[in-house]
Amino acid sequence: MAQAAAQTAGTNEERELTDGFNLVIDALKLNGIETIYNVPGIPITDLGRMCQAAGLRVLSFRHEQNAGYAASIAGFLTKKPGICLTVSAPGFLNGLTALAHATTNCFPMILISGSSEREIVDLQQGDYEEMDQLAIAKPLCKAAYRVLHAADIGIGLARAIRAAVSGRPGGVYLDLPAKLFGQVMDAEEGKKSLVKVIDPAPAQIPAPDAVKRALDVLKGAKRPLIILGKGAAYAQADDAIRTLVEKSGIPFLPMSMAKGLLPDTHPQCAGAARSTVLKDSDVVLLLGARLNWLLSHGKGKAWGEPHSKKFIQVDIEPKEMDSNVEIAAPLVGDIGSCVEALLGGMGSWTKPSADWTGAVTKKRDENVAKMAPRLMNNNVPMDYHGALGVLRTIVKERPDAMLVNEGANALDLTRGIIDMYKPRKRIDVGTWGVMGIGMGYAIAAAVETGKPVLCIEGDSAFGFSGMEIETICRYQLPVCIVIFNNDGIYRGTDVNPAGNDPATTVFVKGARYDKMMEGFGGIGVNVTSPDELKRAVNEAMDSGKPTLINAVIDPAAGSESGRIGNLNPQSKLKKK
Repeated sequence: MAQAAAQTAGTNEERELTDGFNLVIDALKLNGIETIYNVPGIPITDLGRMCQAAGLRVLSFRHEQNAGYAASIAGFLTKKPGICLTVSAPGFLNGLTALAHATTNCFPMILISGSSEREIVDLQQGDYEEMDQLAIAKPLCKAAYRVLHAADIGIGLARAIRAAVSGRPGGVYLDLPAKLFGQVMDAEEGKKSLVKVIDPAPAQIPAPDAVKRALDVLKGAKRPLIILGKGAAYAQADDAIRTLVEKSGIPFLPMSMAKGLLPDTHPQCAGAARSTVLKDSDVVLLLGARLNWLLSHGKGKAWGEPHSKKFIQVDIEPKEMDSNVEIAAPLVGDIGSCVEALLGGMGSWTKPSADWTGAVTKKRDENVAKMAPRLMNNNVPMDYHGALGVLRTIVKERPDAMLVNEGANALDLTRGIIDMYKPRKRIDVGTWGVMGIGMGYAIAAAVETGKPVLCIEGDSAFGFSGMEIETICRYQLPVCIVIFNNDGIYRGTDVNPAGNDPATTVFVKGARYDKMMEGFGGIGVNVTSPDELKRAVNEAMDSGKPTLINAVIDPAAGSESGRIGNLNPQSKLKKK
């Protein structure tokens, strides 16, 4: 018996073992995950190192929020969940803003955070960075899971992936307690426990009756309009969407991240006649767009006569219908399937009358002509229009480049002035209008697409993620950052009437952000005129080297809150 026991022990010793670290890595690789955006630290430092050694690309950021924003936009660009890896408690909390942002914007993302041990957290015994992270994450994301046993790592990651990309995409939280990583199990059993997710985002085919209803409403329109939202861009059904728009002959209005699905210079594009088409249309087809604040909730002065319009809405989420106004023809399904179904049912199609399309074209051309002289000035100091005029030309000459954009005036004016020519080339603040996405987005755009990135920032917006220029330099990414520097938030001219402190919206006068870039080994340039700006950006884009251009803007340029100053309440009391 002693001899048999010794033989059994020898057999056990020869068995190959694995642990939680390796199972997480194997599960990620099995499901095609290639890139992780992270901030290292306890308890995930070694996980990041081991991921890198196993061939995954691991990019380390200076702040978890920026790593999370990078992961979120990676999800939008690839249709695979972007992965953000953080430490416990404070690091996890820093990543939560990005996770909620991903959920609100319908970007597939998984926030993976190390955490304290359950038995200590539940008794509140004061562990290192103790926090019930799962409970905190649940209200802010689409789904949240915790894995306690190494044998469940495969199924935990599989559930997270499917939740992130299926139906309406969104953010998912995956909690991995520290002890999980060190758990050891038989390697063969571990391999069997992994799950490759099959068809994680299955097509959702619209009901035939719903397709017919939508087409009937559209056929009855005299002044139809198509609004393209970022959901249409995410769908990557570009050819079908173009065919639908062109076959229908209907004017289309792209939301900011849908710009380029069809070129903004397309004859049916009504971007420069936005007010006219919103007010005067009688039937509106919403394709991956929601009637939220960005579209005045589908009602009010912007939309003309109340209850005068019929809406057709294409969305994968049934609960989105009737969220603000009555939807006459809800069409539930994924964008690609719905567009193909609409095309299949159109048959011979009568395009809108020349009276309608001609009126839209006339208004668009008038507005473009009115704007043109403002974009050609070479004023010193620059205003936004002169600066954006030269950047507009650069983007036209480089349609494959990625454009990242955030700010107040820098966002609003860039969105309206710079035309886009290809899909998913413009990425910005999205549904929340949140600032701070700039550097995270720029990094992910460069990594995920391999294309050069032009990042147009307000000086205020840049402050939220500016330290990530070190990350851009460390990884030598082809990112050119242009900061519109007017010395403040909205403008740099406010004065504090009550004391010596600067006004609440004013920054250091004459700040030189370009010197920051030089400090990290990148290229910094200070420009004061549109001509200088044009030369500097072209040189940066040609070189592919990390570059920051401090574009000095007149401190008086800009308006309060950009174009949404109406959302900022004003005191009605008289100032004494």
